[in-house]
Amino acid sequence: MALRAVFVVACLCLSLTARGAKHSFTAGDKVTLWANKVGPFSSPSETYQYYDLPFCQPENKDNKLLTLGEVVDGNRMVATPYDLSFRVDKDKATLCSRHLGAEDIKAFRTALAKDYYFQFFYDDLPIWGYVGKVETIKDADSKDTKKLFLFTHIHFDIAYNEDRIIEINVSTDPTQVADLSEGGAEEQDVTFTYSVTWKSSLLSFDKRMDKYRKYQFLKQHLEIHWFSIINSCVTVLLLTGFLATILMRVLKNDFVKYSRDDEDPDDAEESGWKFVHGDVFRFPPARSLFCALVGTGTQLLVLSFCVFGLALVGAFYPYNRGAMFTALIILYALTAGISGYTSASYYRQMEGTKWVGNLLLTSSIFCGPLFAIFCVNNTVAIAYGSTAALPFGTIVIILLLWALVTVPLTIVGGVLGKNTRTEFAAPCRTNKYPREIPELPWYRSVMPQMVMAGFLPFSAIYIELYYIFASVWGHKVYTIYSILFIVFCILCVVTAFITVALTYFQLAAEDHRWWWRSFLAGGSTGIFVYAYCFYYYLARSDMNGLMQATFYFGYNLMVCLGFFLLLGYIGWRSSLLFVRRIYRAIKCE
Repeated sequence: MALRAVFVVACLCLSLTARGAKHSFTAGDKVTLWANKVGPFSSPSETYQYYDLPFCQPENKDNKLLTLGEVVDGNRMVATPYDLSFRVDKDKATLCSRHLGAEDIKAFRTALAKDYYFQFFYDDLPIWGYVGKVETIKDADSKDTKKLFLFTHIHFDIAYNEDRIIEINVSTDPTQVADLSEGGAEEQDVTFTYSVTWKSSLLSFDKRMDKYRKYQFLKQHLEIHWFSIINSCVTVLLLTGFLATILMRVLKNDFVKYSRDDEDPDDAEESGWKFVHGDVFRFPPARSLFCALVGTGTQLLVLSFCVFGLALVGAFYPYNRGAMFTALIILYALTAGISGYTSASYYRQMEGTKWVGNLLLTSSIFCGPLFAIFCVNNTVAIAYGSTAALPFGTIVIILLLWALVTVPLTIVGGVLGKNTRTEFAAPCRTNKYPREIPELPWYRSVMPQMVMAGFLPFSAIYIELYYIFASVWGHKVYTIYSILFIVFCILCVVTAFITVALTYFQLAAEDHRWWWRSFLAGGSTGIFVYAYCFYYYLARSDMNGLMQATFYFGYNLMVCLGFFLLLGYIGWRSSLLFVRRIYRAIKCE
């Protein structure tokens, strides 16, 4: 019921924050063209306001009211002076004539050299175009010379169906340019023009966003994508099934052996995982930190399923990351009670007494590092003058949301968890003094086991990671959430199986310190994902610059930390269920 309530509240919040734009027009109605941002094509995080460049300025800057998620995404929409009235064609209209001084030309040269693109919105439909172009021309001495050309004419192709706008495309005329090459004139008079063509379309209004979904995956590419995912998942599931079969056979033999020992106790000699039955349920060290990590991992797991639920019911549409950011912020705040309850409940079962410290740790163990990284990234963005820098008012809103919703819900959940009467269900008594752990080979230590535990789950998501990174850190859009959800479920299952297997082998070696080991082994996939971040940045992208690097590595670090906590909880929880199950099946004295 609680999860259903959170999901419903999130849907209501998304509907309230959605733009209530008018989508029906009559001939001649003025429809605003909104300028969003400009920036280097190779560095998507480095974006600036459109009118930071000396384009034709509107007489009065009319800023569009944006949702919280849109502001977080770096959107800053301003009305443009383009007259794109509904169903009114224009052959060649003059936007303005400008005198570009030395500073103006310098700004445009920087934009052209960095391959700047612009983004507009027209009736909530996104359109993109390039500010200009760079051509390499050989001079008289056969040396390559770069020419910088600014596009001065834009053509809009707009499709309509009765009183609805269905599609808009933008193109530039390569013959109508201003030469702003280095060594040229330091001052120029430039006239900016535009043209508009309207055409009728049979496509219905509710299907106008399908264009953006189909654009990313052509039919043959989508088939290859599905085949690659299925091939990867089948391979991983076969390996997992093979491992599970071996584990079940070994366990069956263990149960037969221990049952014979119980029938003839005089000849019985305890060995293997039964030998540590008096220590296997000994609570881990740093239990407050451990419970805080488990609680936060539980919250992130619930958050992930809620976001997938919204995605699968169509709450997000292409090229509107703002809705997803809004959902993430709201859902994280609303699910805070889950982390508080889980952490406090386990902390009570582990006989902890420092409740305040445990709850403070739970509420800050993920938000604390996130806030530190945000401060660094926001400072860099402010220094760059980028729209990625959050305004002071937005920061205050997010902090108030954390202080007035997240923390109180964590405390309420913690109080409920503390007052639950659930005892830790240990099928064996714990000895007063721990047994000495035998000397083990190097490959049974923490780091090698983390490598083994992380590799198989990472191989299940490796193919999908490229598409996700190309969407988050590029200009593609990811819309096939069904594939992503299937891969996420397989990731969870594989993580559970591999962690249970490693826990068994650890106990069979008479090492009872499985609590932290299972959490670290389960979460180790997050480390593999962060290693992939470096590979993608260096080998698969053209990203560059200090700001892009700080945003990329900083926020990816937080995503991987979230993966670590989420999968760590899955690994530990599945290991706990497994350990309880096998020790209930034998007679422990």
